[in-house]
Amino acid sequence: MSILRTLACLSLLAAPLLLQSQASPPTAYTITEAIGSVPGGTTTLYRSGSKILVETNLPAQGETPASKTRSLYDLETHTNITWDPNANPPACGGAGRFSGDWGDPFGLTSEISDDIAKGDLKPAGTETLAGISAQVYTGVNGSTSMKVWVDNKDGLVLRATISSAGSPTLTLADIQKISFAPPPASLFVLPAVCAGVKPPPTTAELIAAETDDDPANYANGSYGPGSTNTCSVVLRVVKAKTMEPIAHVQVAIDTSIYADNAPPAYTFGVRDDGSQTYSGGHILEITNRVHNGVARLGLPPERFYLGVNLIQPGHGGSMGLVYRHCFAPTTVLLEVVNDYLQPTESVDLLWVKSGKYAAPPAQ
Repeated sequence: MSILRTLACLSLLAAPLLLQSQASPPTAYTITEAIGSVPGGTTTLYRSGSKILVETNLPAQGETPASKTRSLYDLETHTNITWDPNANPPACGGAGRFSGDWGDPFGLTSEISDDIAKGDLKPAGTETLAGISAQVYTGVNGSTSMKVWVDNKDGLVLRATISSAGSPTLTLADIQKISFAPPPASLFVLPAVCAGVKPPPTTAELIAAETDDDPANYANGSYGPGSTNTCSVVLRVVKAKTMEPIAHVQVAIDTSIYADNAPPAYTFGVRDDGSQTYSGGHILEITNRVHNGVARLGLPPERFYLGVNLIQPGHGGSMGLVYRHCFAPTTVLLEVVNDYLQPTESVDLLWVKSGKYAAPPAQ
């Protein structure tokens, strides 16, 4: 058997162990990792089940003093709260929501396991890192070389580097300390200053507040792809919460398909009363179709550009990309205006799937 064939077989033998570890990574640990871009900087993750405390320590740099921040992540609610434990007076940095990767130190395991299984990374001996015996793997792709150190027992990538001729080595992961003992419960208790801080509402909560209806009845018109089936579209411009129609509006539409969703620049002229003129692309003003905040848009394509101007002096509108979502032969599109004519005014485009606003209004 050739050397290359033997190495490939060794890789495939090693892969099941990694994949088995990846399927059920530990949920209690303390892992400290170097921040590659900041010499001396570290991030420590304390995990206990669905709760993760991320502590980032940055050393002093020039006139910038050393700093420490903490963020508590909840994998069940997908919320996080950040604060500075050394602030005086105490202050909470705020709350947020997250999805996808939250910085899981086991996140590289899947990619590395795939590369090992395919033979792109091959065994290259063992070394000890952070007090752990690690299997070393190396691979070359063109002029780029990769080297990884893996704790096969737990499927954790202890270190990973990429290098190429003429460029400095890039460190993807560099774990310095590991403990799989459960962290103290006290680490996951918010400081008093953050006790009343709430994360921003979810998309579903926002839609429910805007429409006083079940958010499952709606789809966001700003998100694609558009539906492949066609439908006639009726636009309703309404105030959030009351769903009262906003009657004094202008509507413009551009149904031409542009490559990469990049139409020509639109130009708007503004009159003293707040009404606008439109030019650019294949824009068509259809204000003559508007009656009491309702406009029939015809049969728009899978994606199109729509502009609604709430006519008031000092107020203006713009064109935005809309993805068509058809839920009935005639589907209602709501332009829901939050905080109408206030400095905090904002707009959401909602396609109505079902419920009390699904039927097109009579004109």
